[in-house]
Amino acid sequence: MPQTLAPVTRNLLIATILVYALQLLLKDDTTAALTRYFALWPLGPDVALRLDDGSVFTAGFRPWQVVTYAFMHGGLEHILFNMFGLYMFGSTVEHELGARRFLIYYFTCLIVAGVAQLGVLYFFEPSRMFPTVGASGAIFGLLGAFAMRFPREKLMIIPIPIGIPAWLFVTAYGVIELVFGVTGTVAGVAHFAHLGGLAGGIVLMRLWRDKLPPRWRRGA
Repeated sequence: MPQTLAPVTRNLLIATILVYALQLLLKDDTTAALTRYFALWPLGPDVALRLDDGSVFTAGFRPWQVVTYAFMHGGLEHILFNMFGLYMFGSTVEHELGARRFLIYYFTCLIVAGVAQLGVLYFFEPSRMFPTVGASGAIFGLLGAFAMRFPREKLMIIPIPIGIPAWLFVTAYGVIELVFGVTGTVAGVAHFAHLGGLAGGIVLMRLWRDKLPPRWRRGA
């Protein structure tokens, strides 16, 4: 893997961390402007929500939220996990794809992840009115690209001290996300956004297949 951060990866890290710092500075929660206008709210008309203290506010979907939600996070653990993934895989994928194509890839993954989340909520959980935040869908897309380029590269799941080939790691992770999403085993996690980002990335790589360097077509 590259020893230095590639420029787009570095700027994405900085931008996401700055947005989270702004969330902390503003003590952002469901009632604050950042979450109300830039988190990803379910499709449909604006709704009035009542808080525990009796106050009421309105919130709803806006088109730009399918991008902005990925720069917001729900807590320190959430952003640390996602930024670690961006740090670990972003530069490698960026160096392989090039800065421009990598930027397109990253935003495609996060947008497809957001659309997948919107679709699942609209068709299967229409009564749920909670926002989605986080770059996880884009990070899953990076995992997919990494596994396609370096299928035999060993990855590890803490605390299991055994290296797993990247293709198997990503496949297993995707299956687990699907099971959790269908069964609702781990609540409060946008499993289908993760799967959407992964699927969107894989489809885009397939569409780019003939335009990528030969090394992408044969794998490592």
